[in-house]
Amino acid sequence: QVQLVESGGGLVQPGGSLRLSCVASGSIFSINTMGWYRQTPGKQRELVATISRVGTTNYADSVKGRFTISRDNRRNTVYLQMNSLKPEDTAVYYCNNKGPGGVDSWGQGTQVTVSS
Repeated sequence: QVQLVESGGGLVQPGGSLRLSCVASGSIFSINTMGWYRQTPGKQRELVATISRVGTTNYADSVKGRFTISRDNRRNTVYLQMNSLKPEDTAVYYCNNKGPGGVDSWGQGTQVTVSS
């Protein structure tokens, strides 16, 4: 079992930046591909970005060129640097770990609000 704790959300103006962090603990041998997803009320949770243990990344088209995912395997931490934020980026952002056998672990979520 992997536990995930996110931090770094908040209120930012359009065009601003935020950095989210997610620390994983527990069964560290199950820490594999990690990622960020987001969800707004009434909508399904959607992929933002993922990163494998060796650093292979994948991004949603809507965030390419603006968001950067990275990880520090020594600290079991994954980051999401969000630049040029738009109001449509407003959502609850969830950290995810895809463990062996495709077992998902989720964090509790952190709110990101982009508004003037």
